[in-house]
Amino acid sequence: MDAALTHVLSSEAGARVADAAELRILRRLTAGFLAGLLLLPAGLSALIGAAAGLPIGVSLAVSLYLITAVALVAGTRFGARLASRAADPQADNSVDPWDYCPGLFLTLDTTGVVRGSGGRDRDMFLSFLREPLSRPFVEQVHVSDRIAFARALDDLRLGADVVVIDVRLDRPVLGLDQTQFLNVRLDMTAMRNAAGELVAVRAQMLDIEGEMKMRDAVRVKEHEAHAAHELKSRFLAAVSHEMRTPLNAILGFSDILAGEYFGKLENDRQREYVQLIRQSGAHLLSVVNTMLDMSKIEAGRYELMMESFDAAETLIECERMLSLQATAKGVKLSSRLPRGLGEITADSRALRQIVINLIGNAIKFTDAGGAVTLDAARRGSDFVVSISDTGVGIAPEKIALLGRPFTQIQDDLNRNHEGSGLGLSLVKGLTALHGGTFMIESRKGEGTVVTITLPADGSGVLNADEDNMVEFPPRLSQTVSTDKESGKAARHDQAEAKIA
Repeated sequence: MDAALTHVLSSEAGARVADAAELRILRRLTAGFLAGLLLLPAGLSALIGAAAGLPIGVSLAVSLYLITAVALVAGTRFGARLASRAADPQADNSVDPWDYCPGLFLTLDTTGVVRGSGGRDRDMFLSFLREPLSRPFVEQVHVSDRIAFARALDDLRLGADVVVIDVRLDRPVLGLDQTQFLNVRLDMTAMRNAAGELVAVRAQMLDIEGEMKMRDAVRVKEHEAHAAHELKSRFLAAVSHEMRTPLNAILGFSDILAGEYFGKLENDRQREYVQLIRQSGAHLLSVVNTMLDMSKIEAGRYELMMESFDAAETLIECERMLSLQATAKGVKLSSRLPRGLGEITADSRALRQIVINLIGNAIKFTDAGGAVTLDAARRGSDFVVSISDTGVGIAPEKIALLGRPFTQIQDDLNRNHEGSGLGLSLVKGLTALHGGTFMIESRKGEGTVVTITLPADGSGVLNADEDNMVEFPPRLSQTVSTDKESGKAARHDQAEAKIA
C-alpha cells in the first residue's frame, strides 16, 4: 500500500518525494475505506436489493475516498506552505517584485489604458491621481504634454524598446503647499510576444520635482551670471573710453614739459618727475587699451582685419620696438628668422600685440645678462612663433594660473615687477580668434618658452566666423603635466617647443 501511495503522490507532484505526513494520512484513510467498501454496499443491498445496492455502494465508497484523499493532501500541503512562509518571508513568490522598486509601476495595454499598478510608492502616487485603473492614462496628463505621451506610445508600437519622457500630471485636489502640476518621469518599456508584437507597456513613474527645482535655480543663476557678465563688459568699455581722454592729455602735457617748449625746468629732479609722469601715464594707457580689447573679445565684438602681409617684416618691427627696453635692462634680445618665411593672412595689429606682449613679458622676467630669443617658422599650413627666455621660469603648480585676467604669479622673484596680469590673457584671446593654439613650457630657474601656432592662410578665422565668440578667459585643452625628474612643466594645445 505504501509503495502504491508513494508512486501516486510522486507522479502527481512532478517526481517530488512523497511527504511522510501525507503517507500517514492516506494510510489511515485507506484502512477506513476498506471497511467502508464492505459496509456501505451491504447496507444499501439490504435496503434496495443487491442488484442496485452493490454497484451504488461501491461507487459511493470510492468517490468519498478520492474526495477525502484530495482534501486531506491539499490541506496538508497548504499548511506546510504557510509554515514555510512564516519561517522565510523571502520565499513568498506571490509578492510582486515591482513592489520593491521606487516609484509607481503601471501596466498599460496597447491603447494606453491602465490595466495594473504597483511599486514601492504606489499609495503616494495614487493619493492624488484620479482612479487610474481601466482608464486611459492620458487623462491624467496635462493637456500640453499629451502629445508627447501619445508620441512615446506610438514609438513603442513602431518597434522602440524603451522611451523616457518627462510630463506633468494634473492634481485633482491641491494642498496648501502643492502646485497645480506634478512633474514626473515616465520610463516606458515595451512588452512583446514571440512574434515581436506589442502586447503591453510597463511604465515606471518617478517624481522629479526636486530636479525641476534645481533646473529652475540653475536657469536663474545662469541669467544672473549673464547679466553680471554684460554689466562688467559695459563697465570695462565705459571706463576704458572715459580714461583714455585724460590719459592722452597727461601724456601730451608731460611730453611738452619734458621737451621744455615753454621754459626750462629748474633742476634734474623736476625732469625726473616729469619723466615718471610720462612713464606712468603710458603704462596706464597700455592697461586701459588692453582692458578694452579684452572686453571686446569677451563680448564677441573684436573684429579682426584680415590681410596678407610679410611675416618677417612684422616680427622684426616688434623686435626693434622692444630692443631699447631690453638694452636698458641688460638683456640680449635677438631673432632667428629663416629666409622665405613669406606672407601670412591674419590681423597684423593683433599679431603685433601677441608678439609684443610675449617679448615684453620675457624681458620683464629675465635678469640682466640673460637672453630673449624670437623664432618663427612655417610648418605645413601653419605659422609658428616662439619666444624663449633664460629668466626665472615658472613653477609647475603655478602654470595653471597663467592667462587669467588680473592674475600674476606671485613669488619672491617677480613680486617687484609691474603689470596687471592682462598680457597672456589677451594673447590667448587673440590667438583663439585666429583659430590658433597656445603652448607654454617652463623650468623653474632656467627659463620659459611660449609658442603660438596660427593657420597661415587665415582658415581658422573663416571656420569660427559664424558667431565670432571665443571662450574667455580662454583655457588650454590639456592639464598641467610635470616631468618629476627634470622639473619641467608644460601647458599646451598641440604646439611643440624647446627651452632656448
